[in-house]
Amino acid sequence: MLDECALLLDEVGYAALTTKEVARKAEVPIGTFYQFFTDKQSLVRALALRNLEAYLDRITSRLAAAPPSDWTDAVDMVVDEFVRMKRTTPGFGVVDFGEVLAAPGGPALPGTQRMLDEALENNVVVADRLRSLIVDRLGVAPGDGLSRAFVVAVEAADAVLKLAFRVHPDGDPDLIAECKRLVRRYLSDHLH
Repeated sequence: MLDECALLLDEVGYAALTTKEVARKAEVPIGTFYQFFTDKQSLVRALALRNLEAYLDRITSRLAAAPPSDWTDAVDMVVDEFVRMKRTTPGFGVVDFGEVLAAPGGPALPGTQRMLDEALENNVVVADRLRSLIVDRLGVAPGDGLSRAFVVAVEAADAVLKLAFRVHPDGDPDLIAECKRLVRRYLSDHLH
């Protein structure tokens, strides 16, 4: 059902997505759909959680396969993986980590800022998970305020990458490069 949801998001967008059509495409009775999901938003929330886990798994695999020489290379890899998923993962252009976009690059639909966790905004959850990965895997010595710094970095990257995908359907390469530069420079005050 999540796979069909992702395909339908690319095809018709969030506004036109219906539980009935997801069930039909997944070839399951609508009753079966409601055994797993209460409504369209809970379905999309499950997709967002799956997207986040897939993203983190990809980053973890890349870190294990070819450890970056330092944290700045890890920043580039994190941005590159996000861009790769935007380009190739069904539904990711509409719902990446919870925030539902009206169109690629935004704006976000109201009420979708807390899809990953009812108490925290989506980017706070993403920032915390990325911070843990980078600090733990690379043995980075964190500076003061690292948690806040990662939230700011993720928020900034999110805004620039949305712009990159508004400017060009595959993400404007110059804006993607600027995103990396911005995040590296900002985090340099917090990571040693």
